[in-house]
Amino acid sequence: VVVDSDTTTILRVKGPLELKCQLDTTDAQLMRKVISRTFEDLRSQVKSESCVLAVCDSPVFIWPNKGVYATPEEISPTTPCEDIHQWIQLCKLILSVLIDLDLLPSIVFLDKRRFSRSLWFRSACERLLEALTHQLCEMEKVTLQHMRDTTVLVPEALHFLLPEPKGLVTVVYPAGASDSQLETQRKELHQQFELPDDRPYFRRANAYHFPNEPYKDGYLRNPHVVLTHPTLDNGKVYLVQGIYSYHHYMQDRMDDNGWGCAYRSLQTICSWFQQQGYVERPVPTHKEIQQALVDVGDKQTSFVGSRQWIGSIEVQAVLNQLLGITSKIMFVSQGSELASKGRELANHFLTEGTPIMIGGGVLAHTILGVTWSETTGQIRYLILDPHYTGAEDLQLITDKGWCGWKGPDFWDQTAYYNLCLPQRPKVI
Repeated sequence: VVVDSDTTTILRVKGPLELKCQLDTTDAQLMRKVISRTFEDLRSQVKSESCVLAVCDSPVFIWPNKGVYATPEEISPTTPCEDIHQWIQLCKLILSVLIDLDLLPSIVFLDKRRFSRSLWFRSACERLLEALTHQLCEMEKVTLQHMRDTTVLVPEALHFLLPEPKGLVTVVYPAGASDSQLETQRKELHQQFELPDDRPYFRRANAYHFPNEPYKDGYLRNPHVVLTHPTLDNGKVYLVQGIYSYHHYMQDRMDDNGWGCAYRSLQTICSWFQQQGYVERPVPTHKEIQQALVDVGDKQTSFVGSRQWIGSIEVQAVLNQLLGITSKIMFVSQGSELASKGRELANHFLTEGTPIMIGGGVLAHTILGVTWSETTGQIRYLILDPHYTGAEDLQLITDKGWCGWKGPDFWDQTAYYNLCLPQRPKVI
C-alpha cells in the first residue's frame, strides 16, 4: 500500500496454500476441470466471511469480508492505516514499512494518486483481497499451462522490485522450472513492463528479499547502504547497482589472513553476478579459484591448495573461466594517478554497475562506487575491505571503516595498481 511519496507501506500476505483435489482419473481434460474447480473454491474462500488475517507479531486479527472487522476494538473500517502501525511490530528499511499478514503470498500497491496519508483500512483490505484473487487466477493459469498429460507442476509466486515508478510486482512461475525454460515468459514480462532486454529483471535470483527475512548463508548484503555519502562541490555519486555479499578474511572456516584478500574480492564480485541472476553457480572457493587458473594454463598444478596471492589479471581470468564474464583492465603506474580516473570509474558504475577489484603492492580491495566532481576533479572512493577478520557485525564494519568512503590518500602514492572492471553481459 503506497501511503505517500515519502513512506511506503507494503501489505504482504504469506502462508501455506492448500490445493486439495481428488484426481482419480488419467483423463487430462477432466483433471484440468477438477483443478479449475479447486482454484475457484479457493477464490470463494478468500471472499468469504470465514477469511481471517493475522498480523504477524501483534494482537491484530482482521476479518476483511465481515465489514472489515478487526481486533483490538480500537481498529475500525475508517481507521487510517498509519494509526494501525502502533499495534504492529514494524520492520523499517530506508523509506519502507513492512506489514506481514498470514494467509497467501501476494503483493499489492495502492495508487498514491487515489489515496492520501489517511488511507482507510477498509480500502487497503479491499485492494489486498483483489490482489489475492488475481494471484489465484494466475496460479490456475500457470498450473494448467504447464500440465503435461497428468503431471502437475506447483505454482510459485515471486515478487520483483522493478525500477520506479513500476515498483513491486508479483509473478507466478511453475516451481522447479529453470530460468532458461522460462525465457519466453520473461521476455513477455519485459515487454509488458517496458523494460530493456539487456539485463535480467525476472530471473529467480532477482526476486525481492524482504528486509525482515535474514539471508540463510550468513553473509552481509550491501553494507554500504547505511553510509552517508560524502559531499563535494558539484559532486555526483556513482554506485554499484544491485546486490552483493561481503566476503572477507577468515570466512567459510578458511584461514586466509595475509594472503587471500584478492580471492575475497573476487568472491564478492562473483556473488554480485549470482545475485543479479547472470549465473547460477555458487560463489567459488579458494581451491576452485586456484583450479580455474590451472585449467586456463596460468598456474602450475602445485598452485592448488597453496597460499599464494593472486592479482587483477588472475581475477579477470577466473571470471572468464568460471562465469563466462569478460573484464576490462585499467593500469595505473602509481597510486597518485588514481585521483585522475574519476571519469572512467564514474562511467563504469553508471553503465556496468559491477564491483571493481583493485590490486596494488601486496593489497587488494573492492571499489563499490565513487563520488566525483567533474568541475573540480575531487574524488572519493567507496571501499569494501576484504582484510576484515571479525564477525558479520554491520555497525562494527561501517564504524571502523571496513566498508567506507576513502580519499585519494588511501592509496599508496608510489605503488602501481591494476583494476579489474567486470562487464555486465547483455542478456535478458
